[in-house]
Amino acid sequence: MKLYGYWRSSAAYRVRIALNLKQLSAEQVSVHLVNNGGEQHSQAYHQLNAQHLVPTLVDEGAEGELNLSQSLAIIEYLDEKYPQAALLPSNIEHRAIVRSMAQAIACEIHPLDNLRVLQYLVNDMGVSDADKMRWYHHWIIVGFTALEAQLSQHSGRFCFGDTPTLADICLVPQVYNAKRFNVPLDDFPHIVRIDQACNQLAPFADAAPELQHDAS
Repeated sequence: MKLYGYWRSSAAYRVRIALNLKQLSAEQVSVHLVNNGGEQHSQAYHQLNAQHLVPTLVDEGAEGELNLSQSLAIIEYLDEKYPQAALLPSNIEHRAIVRSMAQAIACEIHPLDNLRVLQYLVNDMGVSDADKMRWYHHWIIVGFTALEAQLSQHSGRFCFGDTPTLADICLVPQVYNAKRFNVPLDDFPHIVRIDQACNQLAPFADAAPELQHDAS
């Protein structure tokens, strides 16, 4: 397998954690999201991912080469193909709860604070850096407030019970981003506690952006 990503990409960060939890290896191929106007916009990468986003997983299997985009789709693909260290609970209701928490992050918070959105706010709409940060903080706080309520009902050591799941895989990169941009986290004790518990585990710690080969 090959994973096309970028060290600071939250979505690629999620897939790295999933691979580590499952003890799977993939060749890491860097797609720099800033250099040369963003390598994700190159013609070569367009052939792999028409969305011009990372990550992309390339898996050469018995039925030919699979190019798969979108981190949640990639992670669920890995979870079904390699069922060891399952990332979703076996109970249907519990799976739905975990997916709800994961999607609250990946589909509600992250897209609004993604690099291309922030670039559009500044470059196309003329938003100031200060107002860009207000935007960034606002949507993380809105999302974390709702997620904290869910965690108060369902969390154990991790987001759902005492085993890392898809929800934790999504949470840790989002907390990393919140800390990077100085979002106050005092009102989110469950989120902070779970992030700390996750990062004590090697699969999460080893996936940290600063430890990647293309970190700069």
